[in-house]
Order: sequence, then structure tokens, then C-alpha cells
Amino acid sequence: MREGRNEAVRLNDDDFSFICQFVYESTGIVLHSGKREMVYRRLARIVRERQLHSFTQYCQLLKENPEQESGYFINAITTNLTSFFREQHHFDYLVQQEIPKLLKEQGINGNKRLRIWSSASSTGEEPYSIAITILEAMQRQIESWDVKILATDIDSNVLATGKEGVYDLNRIAEVSEKTKQKYFTRGVKQNEHKVRVADRVRRLITFKQLNLLHEWPMKGPFDVIFCRNVIIYFDKETQQDLFARYYEMLKPGGLLILGHSENLGQFSKYFTNVGRTIFRKPGGFSS
Repeated sequence: MREGRNEAVRLNDDDFSFICQFVYESTGIVLHSGKREMVYRRLARIVRERQLHSFTQYCQLLKENPEQESGYFINAITTNLTSFFREQHHFDYLVQQEIPKLLKEQGINGNKRLRIWSSASSTGEEPYSIAITILEAMQRQIESWDVKILATDIDSNVLATGKEGVYDLNRIAEVSEKTKQKYFTRGVKQNEHKVRVADRVRRLITFKQLNLLHEWPMKGPFDVIFCRNVIIYFDKETQQDLFARYYEMLKPGGLLILGHSENLGQFSKYFTNVGRTIFRKPGGFSS
């Protein structure tokens, strides 16, 4: 009996190899042997929920019904680690450098249009941090501007959290008191340990599900694209393909912002490094 139970919860080499290949073909994410325990933990829950007896049975389910099962599978396997104002220096650059630059340029050409894309938005902390940063940097000028932030992610569950804009109180523990008071509302009674993002912040953002490896339906161009802490999960060839697509989506002079452990690799020759993992596409008003 004990041997049967162990076999039922065992993730064997063939199953792990299939799962890695399925993830790569579905999302472009590369899973290596160091992720085996993470895969086990996340999929064991699905095996139990589906009332299956083994990972092998679940792999068979993926093979037989990939379209029906893949969405739930991807939601379970993708990593979603984020926080408000993560890597603060990126937001500081927007306030100190980019927004003043855009205000000056657009004031001259009269365009007054700002488009920002958070391309791996997870549960929404990043796009909300961007929106708060824009509101702070532009102040009343934003009333005469057309400002939109697109927030996308492959995981429909985390997008639902982001769209709702409600978080546990401890999620904003590191946010300044001034920002908390201006842009978050604390719940009452049974919701006293939760906060809700202010409507004026939420109105700037549109949440949409998007697999970065599939077609991008938005037209752009974007002034700023955040692609932080997601490129590291792709192989080098996929990374370079994505950088080429981001390049095309940026307006001349636009910014591509990566995570702290990421770089452009061979594609760095097409951008100018203007800050810590902040890269500018050539061209634009000031070039």
C-alpha cells in the first residue's frame, strides 16, 4: 500500500520531461532540473483536484485535451512574484527623467499622448505602481493628456486579482504613508486587513490576457515598455525574438525596462543604455 502511494505522487523523469516540453511549447518558458521541486508542488495540487492517481495520468490528460486543460495548467505553473514599486530606481527614472522629457516634447508638438505597457503584470502591483508614478509626476497636467497603461499576463487568475485592485494590507507595508493615504482605501469590518487601489489609479489601466509568444493585437507605439523578470524564463533565441518585437512596438526614443538580472544580449546594439536595466530606442525628439 505504501509503495502504491509513493508511486502515485512520484514525478518521474519521463513526466517531468514531458511537462518541461509542454511548458516550453505553450509559453516559451524554459524549465530546468532545478525547477523540478517547484513543478512537483504546483502540479500535485492539480493531480489531487482532478482525483487522479499519478502525474502520468495528468500528463496523459494534457496530451488528450491540451486546449481544455492548458489554461489551468499554465496558471498553476507560471511564476508570479511581484510587489509595489519593486526596483524603485525604475520609477525614480520615470519621475526624474522620462516624464519631464515627455512633458517638454509633447508640449512642443502638441501630441499629449502617453502609452505604457506592463507586459508581465502578474497580480497588478507593477501597473498600479506605474500609474501612481505617472499621477505624481504629471500632477494636474494629466487632465489634458491621453494616458493609458496596458497590463498583460498569460495567467488569467493573476489578471483577475489585478483588475479587482484589492490587496492584503501587508502588501503595501513598504509603501510610503503619503502614497498609502492618497492612492489606497482601507477596508472596514471584515475587510479591515485589505486595501483597494483608488479609482483614479485604476482608470488609467486596462488588463488583458496575453501570451507573449502569440500575436500581439495592440497597435502601439508605446512610450515605455516594462518587461521585468520574465525574459529570464525564455531561451536565448526566444529572448532575441521578443526583443525584436518590443523594439518594433516602441516609438523612436521609447524606453524598454528589464528586470535587475536581465540584459539585452546581442540586441543591446540596437538600444542605448540610459540607466540600470533601462534602454532607449534610438530616435525621437531629443536625439
